[in-house]
Amino acid sequence: MKAIWNGKTIAESNKTIVVENNHYFPENSIDKDYFILTNHHTSCPWKGQASYYSIEVKGEKNENAAWFYPSPKEAATNIKNYVAFWKGVEIKE
Repeated sequence: MKAIWNGKTIAESNKTIVVENNHYFPENSIDKDYFILTNHHTSCPWKGQASYYSIEVKGEKNENAAWFYPSPKEAATNIKNYVAFWKGVEIKE
């Protein structure tokens, strides 16, 4: 699977985990050159607190377009530090 934004592959892995129709990519499969950790957080009742990255490619920034769970609740430990995408990031095989 590939995550693509603004014409650039920003993550690629054959070991994604699908949860609630989102592909979660292993942290080591993302190209950290394009990711900026933000102070944004959200909470999920069963996964816990999510942290976010903005993505910057070719001078364009996509705010809080990737999220991950650094300390998930027990039910979501399988996606600890896996990264998922939204806000126009294309996921394809």
